[in-house]
Amino acid sequence: MASDLDFQPPEVPEPTFLENLLRYGLFLGAIFQLICVLAIIVPVPKSLEAEAEPAEPRNMEALKKPRATVPSANKRAKKETKKKR
Repeated sequence: MASDLDFQPPEVPEPTFLENLLRYGLFLGAIFQLICVLAIIVPVPKSLEAEAEPAEPRNMEALKKPRATVPSANKRAKKETKKKR
């Protein structure tokens, strides 16, 4: 009865080039995603942030000035029609 059982491993074909390419591509993608998530989680030291900023800081007045918006043509037409009345 023991001679009837076959304990040899099943024959598995060698992976093709495209299967290997897909496998290693997925590994590289996973590693890249982990690096991106760690870059978000791990804070950057203050010394590196100071070097990344421009040497000349912007004026606070220039940042606070609201930009003048150009009224749309539709609003101009409405104002002219009201003036004609």
